[in-house]
Amino acid sequence: MDVERPLPREVKVIDSASLFRLEERAGDLGLSQRLDLTWVRANVAPGGTHYLWPALRHTLSHRPEVPDHVRWELLITLRTGDLVVSWLDVIPNDFTSLPKMTSREEGMQVRQLLDQAPSVREWLL
Repeated sequence: MDVERPLPREVKVIDSASLFRLEERAGDLGLSQRLDLTWVRANVAPGGTHYLWPALRHTLSHRPEVPDHVRWELLITLRTGDLVVSWLDVIPNDFTSLPKMTSREEGMQVRQLLDQAPSVREWLL
């Protein structure tokens, strides 16, 4: 964890195409917090809205070729309408351009949903 570089202080809102791209990128980089892309494509609502909440900055000192990145809590809208929570590691170049949520009220609603929604693993059971 890098204490010199603070976490982003914003919640990101993404569409399904962006989620697919970020999950694929995390897989290509071999980042540990990501979902199986086949599962994501089969279960994520195609027109869904999803949210990223910053959790911690992550550094792979044993893999210097991988940029430092942020581990985000990810709130996913599924095809069924259910909401589930997962984690997603995203490098800075990929998250800076994502739209951020501008309303504090909406951000607080997302935080409540993150706290209440089951994890992907719990949902699968």
